[in-house]
Amino acid sequence: MPQTTLIIASILGGLAVIFGAFGAHAFKKILSEEQLKSFETGVKYQMYHAIILLIIGFNFSLEIPSEKYMVYSFIIGIILFSFSIYGLVISSAKNKKLRFLGPITPLGGLFLIIGWCMLCYNVLYIDC
Repeated sequence: MPQTTLIIASILGGLAVIFGAFGAHAFKKILSEEQLKSFETGVKYQMYHAIILLIIGFNFSLEIPSEKYMVYSFIIGIILFSFSIYGLVISSAKNKKLRFLGPITPLGGLFLIIGWCMLCYNVLYIDC
């Protein structure tokens, strides 16, 4: 599982760089300032959490359920939080806002918070 976590973290980190480049260059002409800030928030959170997944992958055995759930929480959180922001911003720029994505963003944030709480639990109570 550590190797899978590291691979997923690498993919998500690489995608964050790609999306950040699109936001800084290609989307700069078609997105408003507010939309760009939202897009950048998605990129930042994706990169922050890709980095924490790398740290987890190198420092935990990921053999016990609480450690696995921690990883799953971060991955699900990244996908729901950041990718829903990307979808909202891009669809809004095309005047076809996908409103159903709005409630998904805070759900993704909740999974990220759960991941951080589980990280704290695993550091305090599980030998890493």
